[in-house]
Amino acid sequence: MLTRTSTQSLTGQLADRLAERIRTRLLPPGARLPSVRECARQQGVSPYTVVAAYDQLLAQGLVEARRQRGFYVRDSPPVQDARSGKGVEAGASGMPAAMAVQMMASRIPADASSLIRSMFHRPSDKPQPGMGVFPPDWMASTFMPTAVRRMTSTAALQELSLQYGEPAGDMSLRRSLSQKLVGINVPASPEQIVTTIGATHALDIVSRTLLRAGDPVMVEEPGWALEFARLEALGMRILPVPRRADGPDLEVMAQYCKLHSPKLFVSVSVLHNPTGYSLTPGSAHRVLKLANEHDFHIVEDDTYSHLAPEHATRLSALDGLQRTIYVSGFAKILAPNWRIGFLAAPPALKERLLETKLLATLTSPTLFERALSWCIDQGQLRRHSERVRIRLDGARGRAVKLAMSHGCTFASEPAGLFGWVDTGVDTDALTQRMLDQGYLLAPGSLFHARRPPSTMMRINFATSQDAAFWKVFSKVRSEL
Repeated sequence: MLTRTSTQSLTGQLADRLAERIRTRLLPPGARLPSVRECARQQGVSPYTVVAAYDQLLAQGLVEARRQRGFYVRDSPPVQDARSGKGVEAGASGMPAAMAVQMMASRIPADASSLIRSMFHRPSDKPQPGMGVFPPDWMASTFMPTAVRRMTSTAALQELSLQYGEPAGDMSLRRSLSQKLVGINVPASPEQIVTTIGATHALDIVSRTLLRAGDPVMVEEPGWALEFARLEALGMRILPVPRRADGPDLEVMAQYCKLHSPKLFVSVSVLHNPTGYSLTPGSAHRVLKLANEHDFHIVEDDTYSHLAPEHATRLSALDGLQRTIYVSGFAKILAPNWRIGFLAAPPALKERLLETKLLATLTSPTLFERALSWCIDQGQLRRHSERVRIRLDGARGRAVKLAMSHGCTFASEPAGLFGWVDTGVDTDALTQRMLDQGYLLAPGSLFHARRPPSTMMRINFATSQDAAFWKVFSKVRSEL
């Protein structure tokens, strides 16, 4: 909150707050700032203070004034000149043309950058209902440090550090993963597995191997915000498939197949993000039938496998890794910064996928892969996952009660890590107001390919148990 006891003026505080949101893309390019009158009301300051703050943002080149329309975040923020430290326009006079072209070519779409940055920016130390991972204390363990110490003894460290690891990933980990997949009926030999730097890297390898710019790709909607952004940045044609309780909308998929001949379908079969839905066997069989009839591959993102019931239906298990490519990782359950993921692929595709990995990273970090293998083989990961699931069950119950007592409804049966909540108000506007209170939300528009206005938001059950958050949420919502 702005404070009159600060050594900085109210104008400076407001300008700095808005500038930080623009630079971190919490206010994305093209976004309209609140009107002067509305901003003054929201912040409890005079219109003069707001006008002065907006003038500072104009001077910094972060916003532009549009006649009779208001102030908007600029689509092309000024580039920092390394020699002078001053902001200059890309392609402006005095800037080498080649440098301007290089910068323009390297820019990812504004919306993609906005999505990525907003998912990782923490506005305060308060619990953040919009975050996509468990709180750090949920993942604290003694077995992970033990695993790393075992891999960093003098002899082991020399072996792991003085040469490249296996291109496909450490063989001990691939064997462990193969055995782990047997437990969910996915038949993958170690030779069919390629380790990656997180599950997102695995998804990227598949896209770069099987697709070319302009190819049509079916993706579930609502869906994972970063997957829409990643595919858009690669130049793919996104075909949104409505996700229902039993699986994807098969009629929509069939129409896409007739009209567009899609190359790929990306699905989160189990504990879908953000709805929590899980695929039914009947729907799974019909999806596989479509894939065979229309000759497209399926990427099954099983990121939340560690939280799922053992009997959950998976496309890769029913298909036997013929048209399916199975992707998963350990960031959600074990260690986000270890960045270990993997894919299991049909034998005919494995080498092509491995070549794409080689072009980007050569290999992946053997030290952490071998440490993870030890955690799996010793049963530590399984026991840790069980503890987290039990704790999550309790957190989910508390968060659901709080949400419903503050006027929210659930669009789907609460399950897994995330809840899909209807707030009754525009959650894009709600998100900006809650940032003023130190809370980051995940508004419903983030989970749609074209980002339409939405009354939905995704909550993380582990970080939504704070009654103080819901009290602030209820107050801010009533003011919209």
